[in-house]
Order: sequence, then C-alpha cells, then structure tokens
Amino acid sequence: MQKMDGQNYAPEGKPQPVCSRGEFIVGVVGLDHGHIYGMCNGLSEAGADIAYVFDPDPKKIEAFVAKFPQAQVASSKQQVLENPAIQLIASAGIPCDRGPLGLEVLDHGKDYFSDKPPFTTQTQVDLAREKVMQTMRKWFVYYSERLHVEAAVYAERLLNEGAIGNIVSIRGWGPHRLAAANRPSWFFEKEKYGGILVDIGSHQLEQILQFSGAEDATLISSRVGNLYHPEYPGLEDFGDACFTASNGIPCYFSLDWYTPDGLGTWGDGRIFIVGTKGYIELRKYIDVAASKEGDNVILVNDTGEHHYRVGGKVGFPYFGRLIRDVLDRTETAMKQEHAFRAIELAIEAETKAVKIR
Repeated sequence: MQKMDGQNYAPEGKPQPVCSRGEFIVGVVGLDHGHIYGMCNGLSEAGADIAYVFDPDPKKIEAFVAKFPQAQVASSKQQVLENPAIQLIASAGIPCDRGPLGLEVLDHGKDYFSDKPPFTTQTQVDLAREKVMQTMRKWFVYYSERLHVEAAVYAERLLNEGAIGNIVSIRGWGPHRLAAANRPSWFFEKEKYGGILVDIGSHQLEQILQFSGAEDATLISSRVGNLYHPEYPGLEDFGDACFTASNGIPCYFSLDWYTPDGLGTWGDGRIFIVGTKGYIELRKYIDVAASKEGDNVILVNDTGEHHYRVGGKVGFPYFGRLIRDVLDRTETAMKQEHAFRAIELAIEAETKAVKIR
C-alpha cells in the first residue's frame, strides 16, 4: 500500500464477504483519482465483483486492470451505464464531474458510489437530492478518512460505549503532502476540485456529524488561502473552519498541503474528541517518531491511559453494509442525508470563507 502519496493511498483489509460471488456486480467509470483503488478494494473484500471499467485514458485503464484483472474494459461510458448486469457504478472522476455522472447513473436505474468530494457546488447537491427522491436510488460517498480507517471505526465503538462520557468538543487536523509534480492539472483549478474546504474539508465535516451524533451543524467562521504557492494561483494550500453541531458541540478543523518529506506517510491526520470523562485522540496514519504503524487510538479516561493499535483488527464494515443496502434496499451504511449534508456544509464553508494572503 502506498503510504507516502495520498492520492494513491488505498487501504486493504481482510476479505469479509457479505454476498456470493456474482451476486453484486460493479462497474467503474472515471479513474482520475487513486481513491478508486481504495473504493474497489473495500467493495471486493466485501464480496463485490469489479466487473467492468471505462476511462478515456489507456494508461489509467492499464494500471487498473493490472490491479483488478477480472474487470472487462468497456469501449464507452454508455456501455457501462446501459449494462443490465451492473448494480452499482463507482467513480473517482474529476470532482466537478462526479455529480453530473451520478445523475446519469441514477437515471439508468443503478446506484452510485462517488469518491469525495461528490459535488463542488450547491446546485449539484440540489440536483442530486431531487434525483434520489425521483428515482429512489442510492448515492454513496467514499468519505475515506472515517470509513477506511480502523482507528476511526474503533473510536466510534468507544464513544458508543460511553468511554469518555458526553462529548464536549471535536477538533480535526488534516495535513496532506502536496507532491505537486505528480498532480494532474485539474488539481490546481479551483472550479474543478472545489477548494480545500470542499475537497478535503468534506472528510472533516462528515466526521464531525458522525462523532458528534448530530444531524446538522452551523458554520461560525471559515478561512482559506494560498499562503506560499504563488506558482499555482488556483491552489488553496490552507483552510480552516469552526462549526457548532446542532446538538451544541463546538467543532473545529484545520487543513493544509504542507506535510514535510520527512514524514513517513502522506499526512499526519488526527482527530481529538474531548468528553466529560476523558478524551480520545486518533493518530490515523502514523505514530510520529514512535512507530510507522497507523490506526492508533489514544484513550485517557477515569480508568487510566490507554494506547490501542487497531490496524488489521477492526475491519471496514462500511463496504459490506453498502452492498447489503443495495441488495436489500436498506440504509445501514450511511444515511443519505448525512452523506449530502456533510458536503453541503463543506461547500457553505468554502463559499463563505474569508480569503487570507
């Protein structure tokens, strides 16, 4: 697994199939971001067949088929959309194109699994909500910084068990390595990636809603800026935002593209959750200067100080739930409104952000 480069970070877990082979068929359209590998790893480990793929770039297709050799290469997007055997279409296309593709997918009677951010504008969110209601299809989103991180899955269990009492505050830190030379041109065009609070801030908003147990949040303030990359005028290399969850919990997160080359992973992503009886810290991808292992959960409460390394021990239940939700028409992986509201709040924060520098 590539740990130094965030755009190609694709977690792998243990197979935990929830269906028979051939029972759940996935088509893939759009390979612009390496997250598609994590998405398909999770689905495949849960029992899905990654059966078809389309992208106009032959090199991207070649790399994808090397990883998923069972995938047949389609000659066009329409060939995937119109294939009656496919139940779900997954995409990690250019962010601004993910919403429009989803509308097409749902119109063809299939469910959709988008990389984050699933939308870059409020208009796209509005159209998606309307389409979901019209077609009764599902629009899943790969908020990987919670869904594909075992430390985050374990932390949720601790919260549900009352390990730190009532939540007092939530703070997120989401640094990323820029690796500008390896980025595609669209990465530096704000109208295509949506801005830093939309792109990687949507991860943080989804976690705020999930860990706080709130259905909504109110924006207090937000900031974005290009602080030290004038050679990329469309890039925002810093952003932060302050929210209050609808149940009164204060929340804050900070994002940047300043991970130094000396760090042993693409970003030292952390979450701090303070409660009335203790606190939890997630050191998601590395335990700096102590261990290269990720998935560290630090718990301090009335019983003492606890450090859990949970990598390979918890699994990723989201993907199995997604598959069963498609097959059974249930809603156990993530509520549809939760998926939409997280990105909607990120878009609001981006739109209303104070520009610095």
